[in-house]
Amino acid sequence: MTETARTTQRWWRDAVIYEVYVRSFADSDGNGVGDLRGITARLPQLAELGIDAVWLTPFYRSPMADGGYDVADYEDVDPTLGTLGDFDVLLASAHELALKVIVDLVPNHTSDQHPWFQAALAAGPGSPERARYIFRDGRGPDGNEPPADWHANFGGSAWTQVADGQWYLHMFAPEQPDLDWSNPVVGEAFESILRFWLDKGVDGFRIDVAHGMAKKLTEPFPALGAKSVDKQLRYEVVDHPLWDRDEVHDIFRVWRRILDEYSPPRIGVAEAWVMPGRRARYVRPDELHQAFNFDFLQAPWDSAALVDVIEASLREAGGVGATATWVLSNHDVVRHLSRYALPSSTDLRSWLLSNGTEPAPDLAAGLRRARAAALLMLALPGSAYLYQGEELALPEVADIAPIYLQDPTWERSDHHDKGRDGCRVPLPWEPTGPSFGFSSVTGWIPQPADWAELSWGAEDGDPTSTLELYRSALALRRKFGTDDALTWLTKGPDTLSFARSNGLVCIVNFGVEAVALPAGQRLLTSGELADGGLLPTDTAAWVLTN
Repeated sequence: MTETARTTQRWWRDAVIYEVYVRSFADSDGNGVGDLRGITARLPQLAELGIDAVWLTPFYRSPMADGGYDVADYEDVDPTLGTLGDFDVLLASAHELALKVIVDLVPNHTSDQHPWFQAALAAGPGSPERARYIFRDGRGPDGNEPPADWHANFGGSAWTQVADGQWYLHMFAPEQPDLDWSNPVVGEAFESILRFWLDKGVDGFRIDVAHGMAKKLTEPFPALGAKSVDKQLRYEVVDHPLWDRDEVHDIFRVWRRILDEYSPPRIGVAEAWVMPGRRARYVRPDELHQAFNFDFLQAPWDSAALVDVIEASLREAGGVGATATWVLSNHDVVRHLSRYALPSSTDLRSWLLSNGTEPAPDLAAGLRRARAAALLMLALPGSAYLYQGEELALPEVADIAPIYLQDPTWERSDHHDKGRDGCRVPLPWEPTGPSFGFSSVTGWIPQPADWAELSWGAEDGDPTSTLELYRSALALRRKFGTDDALTWLTKGPDTLSFARSNGLVCIVNFGVEAVALPAGQRLLTSGELADGGLLPTDTAAWVLTN
């Protein structure tokens, strides 16, 4: 792909997009929380890394009950993170560096402090204001039982009672009331919100809970229990009332028409935790452009499992004319270096509750596998999403002291689930200082002391570092270009290898014994070769064969 094509038409199809968790990226004002000005100051380093776009997690005005995913004003910036003027500067600076900017949109729910919800509480049952949300009368003779036995994703009931006796639905925290997308007023409001940011020049939206916006609210409500939220159990429910309903696609067809009005092209990316085979429905030609590939993220470090996911993902995306997306980590899951350091059968919630001690992770193996997985992912056709810090080989921080835990899951689960704070610890930029260059003070979650050696400054220029591995891989990816063609050479059990039509061969060794590299020019390896130039276990290589 030429540089002109990369920055204009269909740029997303093979882009490398870097997720910025705003509160943990860089702090410019010394309050220990990352902000927009901090991001702007670090953009040149991201551009030099070799990415094509940044995705910003929510920076809107918010009480921060869920790290900004509880939005109180969709058209303003939270004062702790900056101003609209700061965003304009960030956007202009990114575009000057040829970086696209994707912003997070949270349409399934608002904050309970949003003016819409406050108006709903004040107006009372049966009012147009209350009809923006999902309010229902309770069960039982006095109405003091929830309308259904549905569970919330962060623990506890999905229903909360208000002063006048009605209950409202929140599939996440009580501070995040769900909107009723069957009400056209809601859709009209979000069309205006989309245009507000598109008119500013953003290049697209990552759509939070894209699979949950449409709901079947016919009473009596079915008894679901844990099947309300469990990603596996809920697939047992035919015609699930809460997730992946056909009606949601009508919303995205409207949004696609809006996105298509703008030039250069703007995109929509779905966060859709759906059954295998249904993800493609979100990226049909008249809907969104991409959907996150959580199957790849969830696959164990196993050749056969990864081959199956890769083949299914390419087949699914290609069937609707889209390209696949690949992601190893994000702000909602245990970082992949730590996942790969544990037995694949590990219950990660229990592991976090043990402060990361049971079982003890093999961090050396985790690092080898994480580096190899990076080369595997970046060699695949399609688009790759990186999560901040994976280029530094940051592990999960499993032993955060309870005083610092802010994920609503911690309290809602009665301290049985630590939640996601372990992957949200502020980035280390320098090997010294109270927060290793993240801020002039200790960050909102303190970093482990050994993160000094994992800082950007410590790894920069070190040819053995993970930062330099990513930098080299991204430069080669851009040099040789990508396409949609992939030819398997081996499918395990010990090695996975494939060739691209540009002559690039990627090989990953999952076996115990070192193996020979394919014939050709060795471009990059994720670790040192063994004696005789053999590829060791848990190591990947790129070889140019023509």
